[in-house]
Amino acid sequence: MTTTRTANRRARIAGLVAVIAGLVMLGAGAATWATVSSQLSAQSITVSEDAAFLAGDTVDGPLSAFAQAQVIDKHALEATGGQTYAELGQDDPLRATAMNASFLRASLFTSVVAYGVSALVMGLGVLFGLMGWSLRSLGADSAAEKVAVPATTAAPAVRLHPAV
Repeated sequence: MTTTRTANRRARIAGLVAVIAGLVMLGAGAATWATVSSQLSAQSITVSEDAAFLAGDTVDGPLSAFAQAQVIDKHALEATGGQTYAELGQDDPLRATAMNASFLRASLFTSVVAYGVSALVMGLGVLFGLMGWSLRSLGADSAAEKVAVPATTAAPAVRLHPAV
């Protein structure tokens, strides 16, 4: 019986730790998402009108950042005649255009990755919370789970004859 109580207690403690970790992860992921969104919004970037999707949208989320990164690549390749930074000669004046486009795309893709990581962390937070809740539920002592104490085996003394 002591072993069962110890195991139940350990499961409840592990569950509590998992629930707390889940809440922290959920909060951290949401804070990261909000920070990246506010930083992108502060730049006042609008997706170019010739973008494949989300044209005219404000860059403040993962899809709009991706759309703008794609259109920057399109514009850079048009400006350089289809050549990338690495393909342009060192003295080519278009190399600076290709380099700036590459840096801008990398920055936008970094925000897309940050959104992905924050979504992953929030998802893991939910998973940890559910696992912790399950552990706490399994470790709970309920009336149905309590072990019955066996009755003593000694029978009460029976008098067979009043004189005895």
